[in-house]
Amino acid sequence: MRAVILSSIILVVSATAATAADRVSGTYVEVRTCQVYTGPCFANGEVGSAGKNAIMTWQIHGGRLAGVDLTGQSVAVVVKASHTLGFKGLDNAATKKAVIIIDSAADAQEVFALKEFALLQTGLADADIAGLHRAKIKMQFDVAKVTASVQIGDYARLQTRKARKGDCICSNESAYYPPLTGLQGFVPGVTIEGEVKARRLGTRWSVPDSRTAYLGTFEVDAAELRLAESL
Repeated sequence: MRAVILSSIILVVSATAATAADRVSGTYVEVRTCQVYTGPCFANGEVGSAGKNAIMTWQIHGGRLAGVDLTGQSVAVVVKASHTLGFKGLDNAATKKAVIIIDSAADAQEVFALKEFALLQTGLADADIAGLHRAKIKMQFDVAKVTASVQIGDYARLQTRKARKGDCICSNESAYYPPLTGLQGFVPGVTIEGEVKARRLGTRWSVPDSRTAYLGTFEVDAAELRLAESL
């Protein structure tokens, strides 16, 4: 009887471990050059003139992709688009270019897997990528307080927090534009400090004290990622 119970425990633990390994999960910070927590009037005033630039950063807490363990790794994507990234996200732009920045601690296999992860999460193609760079990426995400800071070498410095009632101007604010990637959960936020530069894109921007951020968590089925990769 004891042997049966022990075998059952081993099976449950093994199944749980396999399930966790088959899912890529972690935290996410996005900052854009248009207001995402805002009212329609403010958003309409920015259409066509703002919101053509964005930075997305993923910190992976666990999971494997293409047989590579990505636990503890981070990747960022800086995008420059021809049009405001609105309700359809990156698909709103007729043309777009991006650079992928991968943590300098990643080895060759991890770099390949992280690049594939970034492409699959954004829907970008190889032709859209102007460069792949390496830099130290440091993300601190406080889930309890819903605040986050991101430092990506000399490319970006971000400090964000969850939006509050005091951030409202017209009392008609909402998460107007959706995040640029699929998330398990998210909240709109305020960018306290936001500086981004990407020479390969010919862009440099700053959006301090603005309602331009999303903070969230992601959990992606690695099997679905592999399926998307094969299509």
